[in-house]
Amino acid sequence: MAKKKNCKYIFVVGGVISGVGKGVTSSSIGLILKNRGLSVTSIKIDPYINVDAGTMNPTEHGEVFVLNDGNETDQDMGNYERFLGIDLTRLNYMTTGLVYQTVIEKERNLEYKGKCVEVVPHIPLEVMGRIKEAGKRADADVVIIEIGGTVGEYQNMLFLEAARMMKIEYPKDVIFVMVSYLPTPSKVGEMKTKPTQNAVRTLNASGIQPDILIARGETSLDEKRKEKISLFCNILSGRVISAPDMHSIYDIPINFEKEKLSDKLCDILGVTCRKPDKKAWNSWKKFAKLAHDSKDIVKIAMIGKYFETGDFILSDSYLSVIEAIKYSAYVQNRKPIFTWLNSVDFEKSPEKLKGLKKYDGIVVPGGFGSRGVEGIINSVKFARENKIPYFGLCYGMQLLVIEYARNVLKIKDANTREVNPGSKNIVIDVMESQKEHLKKSSYGGSMRLGGYKALLRDGTIARRAYSKKEIIERHRHRYEVNPAFIADLEAKGLIFSGRSPEGHLMEIAELPKEKHPFFLGTQFHPEFLARPLSPHPLFTAFIKACINKKKR
Repeated sequence: MAKKKNCKYIFVVGGVISGVGKGVTSSSIGLILKNRGLSVTSIKIDPYINVDAGTMNPTEHGEVFVLNDGNETDQDMGNYERFLGIDLTRLNYMTTGLVYQTVIEKERNLEYKGKCVEVVPHIPLEVMGRIKEAGKRADADVVIIEIGGTVGEYQNMLFLEAARMMKIEYPKDVIFVMVSYLPTPSKVGEMKTKPTQNAVRTLNASGIQPDILIARGETSLDEKRKEKISLFCNILSGRVISAPDMHSIYDIPINFEKEKLSDKLCDILGVTCRKPDKKAWNSWKKFAKLAHDSKDIVKIAMIGKYFETGDFILSDSYLSVIEAIKYSAYVQNRKPIFTWLNSVDFEKSPEKLKGLKKYDGIVVPGGFGSRGVEGIINSVKFARENKIPYFGLCYGMQLLVIEYARNVLKIKDANTREVNPGSKNIVIDVMESQKEHLKKSSYGGSMRLGGYKALLRDGTIARRAYSKKEIIERHRHRYEVNPAFIADLEAKGLIFSGRSPEGHLMEIAELPKEKHPFFLGTQFHPEFLARPLSPHPLFTAFIKACINKKKR
């Protein structure tokens, strides 16, 4: 009988500041270990009371990433899937709210058999149970667990406690990686280690000693700082990894391997790793090189309404869309240049629409609500009439249909029930399955979510792009094209090239290529399935159309 393997656990925590790069560090660690022949899965722990990420404001938290099974998660889950090339499940994501909800449900069901249920140990034990189950379901050699937030915050104390308890239970199978920031104040001109020293001591106060320290900073870490961190943080200097700012996040695993991080992790974990897979590693390096070497540019206008947060632009609201465009552009040896355009500006100043002519393509990503909608519809009309490649995602498809109904079918009050429920011509209506949810104000986790099949129509842009008849794509919506208007829309030239298997739900709308080089929208979110080494076919078709427009 084969000996049961011990699953290994790597906890990744952050020090000094938020946004230090724990997500891409966790993803990169997963990639380099996978390249050494280990089966890897990743978990994200969000220290929010929200049960899932679906109710979080994208301008504050970044995009909501949807998994195949419909779970609405943090954007870091997208990084894990893209780097590892795997599909994750709801077992790989948890929040404070979800953990508490589960424990309370168990208590109500007498699953604790009359015991007094307490924050400690029952909350950490629930966290531990979820981590173990995720590793078991994935049959993983290594589970990488990213704990959100920064050490010292009240919100993630219980998750750190769970990590500490797992270390006691599995002393040889649990290790800790801290990602910490080393600032270089401009007026001082010297990289400072003291904030990191304090962060490690704060982590020590939780009963945890990091085994590896990832030293983030504007520049590379020199030997003197490595020695200083080693001395004051009780870490071998060889386990202090320099992680300077990179040209792109896809250079990070390459930098880690220059520092021999996979060797060090395998050594600490006590696992036997095969030699790096040269073919797979060369493919990754080739992809990362394209991000540097692509000289010709393609100019993309991103028209949305989640960009502004104070004086800053938060492109993380559409992170997966941006990355999907990059992957398809790099394959064509093009570098995408993004310009963030607020749709509200096209409502207040319609004359600004003329400025769209300088772009090679226009993307309208998903969204909700009425703000800026008329500006988007104006830009869709401009793209259609001026033959500018247009790609609409979810809401971007729905507004494509509304624009076509208004300006081609001449239904001037065509609208979506979401924006104007009083309109006589509701071209985009609430899905039948969603009406009861809205009536009860049941918003969390109740949309049409996750992977669904669609059938493609022969001879269309979509069918040629996919090169297959049946597809499965991820969704996140409550509204659909009203079936009452489909025949009239098609009679006037709009093609619904993708439909649900039973034919009721319109999944893709497009104009034929002889009428427009690329005027297409999807009810689903194709960006969620784009991967660095396997770009999404619809994004690639869009980029090719943008390149042809540039040539013209």
